[in-house]
Amino acid sequence: MALLELSNISYVANDKSIIRDVSLSVNQGDYITIVGPSGSGKSTLLKLCSDLISPTSGTITYNGRFLMAIAPESYRKEVGYCFQRPYLFAKTVRRNILFPYDIRGMKPDMERIKYLFGLLHMPMEYLERRNDELSGGEMQRICLIRSLIFEPKVLLLDEVTSALDSVNTSIVEQVIDELHYKGMTIVSITHSEEQSSRKANRRITIVDGVLAKEEVLR
Repeated sequence: MALLELSNISYVANDKSIIRDVSLSVNQGDYITIVGPSGSGKSTLLKLCSDLISPTSGTITYNGRFLMAIAPESYRKEVGYCFQRPYLFAKTVRRNILFPYDIRGMKPDMERIKYLFGLLHMPMEYLERRNDELSGGEMQRICLIRSLIFEPKVLLLDEVTSALDSVNTSIVEQVIDELHYKGMTIVSITHSEEQSSRKANRRITIVDGVLAKEEVLR
């Protein structure tokens, strides 16, 4: 049984068909990359997978259960999502990093936080920074740390390195590779040919909202 199953998914917004009859199985341990022209529906597909929007037709199941029957809070504890443009709320890094503990009513695990800061090459002093003091690359890494405080089973990534310099890109790629090596399922949008095939076991191509090609890479 697939971990995440999209069956004949379509999505229409403002009378425009954005995703059309897409079926896709995501298995435990997959590393799937999504490629295709700009505006082809890749980000919309990922938002459907993350339950940020609902399909106009078709069904999505997670672990055999219909997504509509799963509480969004429960689903997002198991399926993490990182936007192309990093989004930090409140005013400080600390509030963002402690948020996953706050919503669970748990005491922060500072050893876990320290480990993740080290993994993403971020000094712990950044915990006291204001959001507006961070560069784009630093914001993206903080967003990734926030998503990994409680490790999701599936991590959805929407071109998270597209606006990063080579140093930050390398850091983020290494972390994603390590997470996948440890068993996390990854679904990642990329415009980079090298990224799309370097570690992925499958690659899908979306063109005009349609799944135009699916390749097994290894």
